[in-house]
Amino acid sequence: MSTFRIRVLSKDEIGTKTRVYGLPVRPEANWVYYRYANGQLSKYFFMRLEKRKCYLQIALNRSLPEVRQMIASLPPSDRIIIEVGTPFVKVYGSSGIGMVYQCWSAKLGRPGYVVADLKCMDRGYTEVAAAAAAGASAATCLGLAPIETISEFIKHCAAAGIDSTVDMMNVEFPFEVLQKLRPLPDIVVLHRGVDEHDLNRERSIPLHMIRRIKGTYPVTISVAGCETFREVTSTVFNDADIAIVWRPFYEEPHKMAELAESFLKVVI
Repeated sequence: MSTFRIRVLSKDEIGTKTRVYGLPVRPEANWVYYRYANGQLSKYFFMRLEKRKCYLQIALNRSLPEVRQMIASLPPSDRIIIEVGTPFVKVYGSSGIGMVYQCWSAKLGRPGYVVADLKCMDRGYTEVAAAAAAGASAATCLGLAPIETISEFIKHCAAAGIDSTVDMMNVEFPFEVLQKLRPLPDIVVLHRGVDEHDLNRERSIPLHMIRRIKGTYPVTISVAGCETFREVTSTVFNDADIAIVWRPFYEEPHKMAELAESFLKVVI
């Protein structure tokens, strides 16, 4: 599959030469992307996150038929980000990412924002290429990965036109990672893992890091490990841009709409 972009000229630019690029780069408002696959040319649109807006990211990890039904139950809100969870990616691969993108975009009636939680530790180029080709708007790399891997991951995300996300789960000092990265990632995730929460109740979500990082680096902050309305409220109060919620939706998929509406009230 090949992806390229064509410049859409403004009235002032009529008569100038348009250019076609053989490789995708970061999308801009006046660029339309096309994909060529299986002998067919089709438009491909990216949704971008808006600054100064808060988002609810819902992590999905059930079976493919269940996830399809869960997405269909969600309210069509542009404040909702769909995360294709790591277990789901391992089972269904890039085709699963593509299915989620298609279902969420169909629900919205426009391109939806989908995160592929790859948790990349090596070979960033290969994983980024697969996620981008499937329709992901963002992909994740672990902050515990070698700096070389994270740097290459960020560069290839930029080239593929998707947001680079560095997950700082089990990274005690995120600043030590960020100060070594050029360019910086688009999104930094402060993460309390599921096992950490279940087996070490004293482990808290590192909310104190949000303003420190945002005051130093121009990045979007996402917080993972929120499981209650109180935790999401604290996350938003401490200036996080994205609150990631998994457990309530996983445990009660029949309440997707109700849960989403309730969490959205906190986020918005």
